[in-house]
Amino acid sequence: MPQDLSAVPWPVRTARLALRPATPDDADAIWEVRRRPGVDEWLSHDVGERDAYVARVRDPERLSLTLVIELDGRVVGDLMLQVEDSWSQRDVERPRQATLGWVLDPEHGGRGYATEAVAELLRISFEDLGLRRVRAVCFADNEPSWRLMERLGMRREEHSVRDALHRTRGWVDGLTYALLADEWRARQRSSEEVAGPIG
Repeated sequence: MPQDLSAVPWPVRTARLALRPATPDDADAIWEVRRRPGVDEWLSHDVGERDAYVARVRDPERLSLTLVIELDGRVVGDLMLQVEDSWSQRDVERPRQATLGWVLDPEHGGRGYATEAVAELLRISFEDLGLRRVRAVCFADNEPSWRLMERLGMRREEHSVRDALHRTRGWVDGLTYALLADEWRARQRSSEEVAGPIG
């Protein structure tokens, strides 16, 4: 069943970007970004031919997990926001958490767009959706990804040894990062205090 993100006032705007849920019409633009050389190096699947990939993106279940990143009205990447129940004993309330992911067109790399988009995704997760925790995983060799997580205050929780099979590199290490809502709020307060009062 597709997830419901209607609690968020879409589109969400940052200083330079707009984030919104993907629609079937975005499938071609997502494929265009993901088919660029090197982009699928760290993705969980290869991009492949257009028709098959576009059909996969347009699947309602998949589409409901996908947000697009727009710069000046053009799709330059996408985000995954997969909301799920936290693990818990059966007789207690199951707080909600999310797994996050991101892809940015390399043509727009090195300008802080990915950091800006994922920072806003954290805000959406904790403020708009009221989630308790978020997590993200990557191959340990994908240094740009885990450095982004660390820039945003996410904590490395696991370094697993050769647990992930990469299509060309063989068995490689994996990393899991996470952040709790109260940790994110404390970081926001700290940033505001450093900035000081306006006026």
